[in-house]
Amino acid sequence: MTKLSPLAPERFPIISDISGVGMTSVACGVKYSGKLDLLFAEFDVGTQVAGVFTQSQTAAAPVEWCKKALLQGKARALVVNSGNANAFTGKSGDNAVRLTAEYASKIVNSKPDEIFIASTGVIGEQLPHKKITDAIVDLDIEACIDWRSAAEAIGTTDTFPKGSTEKVMVDDTEVLISGIAKGSGMIAPNMATMLAFIFTDASISSDILQLLLKDSVEKSFNRITVDSDTSTSDSVLLFSTCKAKHLYIKNYNQKELKEFKAGLDRVLLDLAHQIVCDGEGATKFIEINVSGADNNDAAKEIGFSIANSPLVKTAIAGEDANWGRIVMAVGKSGQKANRDTLAISIGGIQIARNGQAVEGYNEMPVAQHMKGSSIVIDVDVGVSNGLSKVWTCDLTHGYIDINADYRT
Repeated sequence: MTKLSPLAPERFPIISDISGVGMTSVACGVKYSGKLDLLFAEFDVGTQVAGVFTQSQTAAAPVEWCKKALLQGKARALVVNSGNANAFTGKSGDNAVRLTAEYASKIVNSKPDEIFIASTGVIGEQLPHKKITDAIVDLDIEACIDWRSAAEAIGTTDTFPKGSTEKVMVDDTEVLISGIAKGSGMIAPNMATMLAFIFTDASISSDILQLLLKDSVEKSFNRITVDSDTSTSDSVLLFSTCKAKHLYIKNYNQKELKEFKAGLDRVLLDLAHQIVCDGEGATKFIEINVSGADNNDAAKEIGFSIANSPLVKTAIAGEDANWGRIVMAVGKSGQKANRDTLAISIGGIQIARNGQAVEGYNEMPVAQHMKGSSIVIDVDVGVSNGLSKVWTCDLTHGYIDINADYRT
């Protein structure tokens, strides 16, 4: 991993083992010599699975495999490599995924379509899948999981491993929800974003898991951006081992599901925020709240227009309270905005209302807020009641340095 992001959390969370999940991480040589680059997880029979994937028209081979495997709703293993995305690799890329799934299925005594595959790294280079299959044949799958190593194994330009965990009650039974994620650059959600793997011992059917995951992703991973670029490999998978001894949940509206929904939301939002905090070259975490839009979707579009603007992001990096750039970004969004009722605040300090700077506006407290590591922007576009919240980071020269040398 490269130089630690200044926005990194103080420590990796303590994550308890989840019944029905075994996991190990090794260096198989796909990424760099001696670096962890392969994660293998084994699940007990009966594990349910849900997933959401990139809508990129050049999706990677593992994404296409997982979409098909997801149809049967069961999982016995997860294989993830970093260092090579296996994207834009033609039929040989598809073959690499198939062979990996077949090898893994023999190890766990399952069907190949119960094996889920993910890859991340350089696009357009053939995946040396034999390094992966040779490695997984000899793996010692551990029930006692080193979650930090697992998170490190799936990273690329990440500067810190990302993990999150929650304990919730479902029908008087304690349930664990834990996840790991990777992401730093090429972050602009279009379903999910980056790679994230969530594990729980809850007893929930795959169709209900799918509804839960889709809803939670929309409120978390689908609200972040680093650089407006959507990856070919974006995948979020949720595995439920069904080991918890509560009433099996088959209905989305069961009251027993309320706390689980909230816990899942917290885990995904935490991981999403960690990705923003690890944005390539990032020094500031930015929250953008949009109100007064035509509808919630319009508010989201306006929020992303602000969040993805290089001019806004570089102004924040330079600690310049240039609110005119926010006005520009609202206007270019293509969504309705009332110029003469537009209002803008930064750090809770109102800068503009009724389409112009407030009388007696003093930039000093705003400039002070801009020096912090957490920036809050509020915009009311004065049209209707649409609301949205998105998160991003600033744009510094560090982003150029990282991506100019990505393949080396």
